[in-house]
Amino acid sequence: MYYIHMRKATSKKVGGKRPGAGRPSSGADPVTAIRLSAELRGNVDAWAAAQDDEPGRSEAIRRLVELGLKAKAPARPVSKPGRRLRAQELATKAIEKIIDSSAPPEERAQRRRRLTKGPPEFREDRVDLPKAKGKIS
Repeated sequence: MYYIHMRKATSKKVGGKRPGAGRPSSGADPVTAIRLSAELRGNVDAWAAAQDDEPGRSEAIRRLVELGLKAKAPARPVSKPGRRLRAQELATKAIEKIIDSSAPPEERAQRRRRLTKGPPEFREDRVDLPKAKGKIS
């Protein structure tokens, strides 16, 4: 009688794959896929070509994201100066219609200023004005 020694089959892990099967991992960080338009892809490739070491597209995207995250964003959205002046003019005209015309001009100007700037107790809570540097909140 002959006994043939055969190697035992490797036991399968959860998911039906042998240990070590499949493509080896290329790094410790998880892969993140993004969709880029042809124009944006061209811009990224052009930026990469302009660099001294000419990184590949993946490395160029990583560097651009890091640069974008390091850049300081404005604290508040930049508004158009013309819109602000126009709003102030409209508010002044509306206030002029409401203010007592028999009051002296200095008092009317003071009332107009108080109405457009708001009461002092609310001024520090306004989000559209820069914060005072000396105050601690």
